Amino acid sequence: MSSASSSVRRIAATVLAAGAIVSAAALPAAAHDGDRHHQQQRPRVEISRVQADSPGREDRSNRSLNAEWVEIRNTTRNPINLRGWTLRDSDGNRYRFDNVRIGGRDTIRIHTGNGRDTRTDLFQDRRDYIWDNRADIATLRDDRGRTVDTESWGRRR
Repeated sequence: MSSASSSVRRIAATVLAAGAIVSAAALPAAAHDGDRHHQQQRPRVEISRVQADSPGREDRSNRSLNAEWVEIRNTTRNPINLRGWTLRDSDGNRYRFDNVRIGGRDTIRIHTGNGRDTRTDLFQDRRDYIWDNRADIATLRDDRGRTVDTESWGRRR
């Protein structure tokens, strides 16, 4: 009985050791998958804020149009060139970025109305509102047409 008992102990110890080795090997892979998933969730450039409902009276004045904007943020430390990138609403209105460089950890606002582009503010030069106050989707795409980020509010019918 003693030899059977020690055989059972040896088998149990072997199984436990094998389980520990498999677990140790799987842990870094699982942690790595989690990191990769986390990186995919947070884009390098993101839509950080949207002011869809221009404050005050919506009278289509340039002042009112420019109070409607989308904010884009570079989440990395390095500058990124947005040449060829687009920002669209759910109705298909599109703004295409020219040779716009957004600095590391910087933010730019894309206003609806007319104005002079600066390092922090860009203007679509539109004469009508783009973003629906109640419900819309802002989609940022890179120069290859891949969706980088979206921001939605309300419910579309």
